[in-house]
Amino acid sequence: MKTLLLGLGNDLLTDDSVGLLVAAALRERLASQTDLTVLSSAEMGLSLLDLVTGFDTVAIVDAVQTGQSPPGFVHELDDTSLPSAPAISPHFVGIGEALALGRQLGLPVPRQVLIFGVEVQDPFTVGTHLTPALAAALPGIVERIASRLLEKTLNSTR
Repeated sequence: MKTLLLGLGNDLLTDDSVGLLVAAALRERLASQTDLTVLSSAEMGLSLLDLVTGFDTVAIVDAVQTGQSPPGFVHELDDTSLPSAPAISPHFVGIGEALALGRQLGLPVPRQVLIFGVEVQDPFTVGTHLTPALAAALPGIVERIASRLLEKTLNSTR
């Protein structure tokens, strides 16, 4: 089973870069996992299809701001949580819609989707550093996602 870990974000918007930072840390940490590819991207919508095609599983790490959890809390979602109805505009679609379109086009898109939504404090301010609360939580975020990713991918190969 080929797995893609995809860190998403914008490295010019404070906490929005957390997905990119987690991917960078996990690229190094999980380098011995031959069935795992780690990528990071600022892309969104339909352009994600180019990145995920050919993988059995995709695990996405991205910033979320619900205001219901402290910065650094990791929300875990799976493919049952994703909408699959086509969006009104093809220029801004979510991963659920992109994967649904890929399936309709007959592309080899992932069947298993894991989403790690990292609760952030400030994803909108221009800046190249995480807020202090998220920076302090980053090592724990990396550890948690690494553990969950290895657990999920090992269980899916049994």
